[in-house]
Amino acid sequence: MSRPRFWKGMVAGLAGGLAGTIVMTGFQVGWQKTADALESRANGRIKSRSKSADQGEDATEKAAAKIAKLADQKLTRTQKKKGGAAVHYAFGTALGTAYGIAREYSLESVVPTLAGVSYGSAVFVGAHEFAVPALGLAESPKDAPLSERAFELGAHLVYGLTSEVVRKTVRGWL
Repeated sequence: MSRPRFWKGMVAGLAGGLAGTIVMTGFQVGWQKTADALESRANGRIKSRSKSADQGEDATEKAAAKIAKLADQKLTRTQKKKGGAAVHYAFGTALGTAYGIAREYSLESVVPTLAGVSYGSAVFVGAHEFAVPALGLAESPKDAPLSERAFELGAHLVYGLTSEVVRKTVRGWL
């Protein structure tokens, strides 16, 4: 790679963060559908979609509602879902942008897979385990079942790996 360029790291990181968020979301949706299907088979019944919708707001929906409240707005359930998706994609893309800039100035010899796993792990610990609960957007990780935390770690590893692969590819094109 040629000498570091801030804008190239930013563009590559933005692309990586967005791609990572898209793939992470697909992973989460696919995993949940598979888990629901397995649970339905084990219980000998079909689980209705409305039951999974009743589980409450996720952290991104709560964040969207808090942001709207700052603007003196109250969101409907549908608006919270859309706002939650916007928060999720904006956060993942912003983190990816920062990551791309940091990688621009890091050692070239860092193995991309290791970099991606490290990045995804750092996002999991920093955001999911600490920041989100500290902001009152989710329960304390110690109150969540280990299976849920493992699922979230897996989703963040998918995010980190995808972000790094796309970042590295885009950076090579620039």
